[in-house]
Amino acid sequence: MTEVQSSFAEATEDKEKKPAPVSINIPETHPMAGFIGAIPTPPAAGDLVEGTIIALSRGRVYIDLPPFGTGLIYGREYLNAADVLRKANPGDLISARVVDAAGREGYIELSLKEARQAAIWGEAEQAIVAQTPYSLVVEEANKGGLILSWQGIQGFLPASQLSKEHYPRVPEGDKDKILGELQKLVGHPLSVRIITADAKEGKLIFSERTEDEVGEKASLIDKYQVGDAVEGAVTGVVDFGIFVKLEPGLEGLAHISELDWGLVEDPRALFAVGDKVRVKVIEIKDGKVSLSVKALKENPWHTAADRFKKGMEVPGVVIKYNKHGALASIEEGVAGLVHVSEFETPAELRATLELGKTYPFVISLFEPKDQRMTLTYAGKNK
Repeated sequence: MTEVQSSFAEATEDKEKKPAPVSINIPETHPMAGFIGAIPTPPAAGDLVEGTIIALSRGRVYIDLPPFGTGLIYGREYLNAADVLRKANPGDLISARVVDAAGREGYIELSLKEARQAAIWGEAEQAIVAQTPYSLVVEEANKGGLILSWQGIQGFLPASQLSKEHYPRVPEGDKDKILGELQKLVGHPLSVRIITADAKEGKLIFSERTEDEVGEKASLIDKYQVGDAVEGAVTGVVDFGIFVKLEPGLEGLAHISELDWGLVEDPRALFAVGDKVRVKVIEIKDGKVSLSVKALKENPWHTAADRFKKGMEVPGVVIKYNKHGALASIEEGVAGLVHVSEFETPAELRATLELGKTYPFVISLFEPKDQRMTLTYAGKNK
């Protein structure tokens, strides 16, 4: 027997002979009730325990866990923690997680790696409370956000949690454009905070927005309600609409569909950065403010029934092609569909009805309340 084995045998001989626990029911008034209640609960799988290393041998570490017996780190768990255990010595205090309370040969099987993971998740929870900032490099990007690693754990930074500087201003739902903007951040460090840490699900969520920024924006948004009409300044003009500053620290988006009752192909034709514009708040959701320019203008469809009727022949300007046919405007903000089925092929439709030109049409369907109208090309019979 080696010296290590001998010392371990002496240290564990009595523990291995301990009797099985016996359940005893003692009334609360009995003098022994307080003593029984003070007996510690034996550790169970998943518990964190702390004990002293009493012996090390090849591929094994024995830990004293009074009064419950001896813990053992071996096999895969030993290999997982080999780097740490190489520096360990008898007498060192060590924390570990219980894998099996009644494990091999009666020892309490322990995991140092799982204990380390538990400590990391505990640190993450403390970081949430303390709002601790970390500088982390972006490793990957996907259509929903960014992947970063902290303490060896991969976490996720949703696009909605990016700062104003890095937030991708792309059309809602256009995931390809979102991904293109987010990929520009890969390899760059960001100052982030942990906002969610769920050890059971292995979920780690980051935010680049500071608590002050979040609170400040929420406070600013609270000043507004759906239906408010306000004046702001255009701070950005993009393919999908315009960004409008309502006040310092708060911007809203007016989508291209909310810029005018008529068809808008390019917002830049109507607006420029710095323009003053009156807008209506049409939605406040998830910390975002949606705006409308056209909502403050009279909807031409509301009075269209006074001027047009089904069966009436009207001139219309072809303003757009789509997969169903062509859109023709009979007045500003009132347009109808000329269906492709009227022609042999889509190519014939486009050759017959050129963009920007005026043609005669007959109103074949007219539902102004639903803002729907269908037109039939009347030029074929002329």
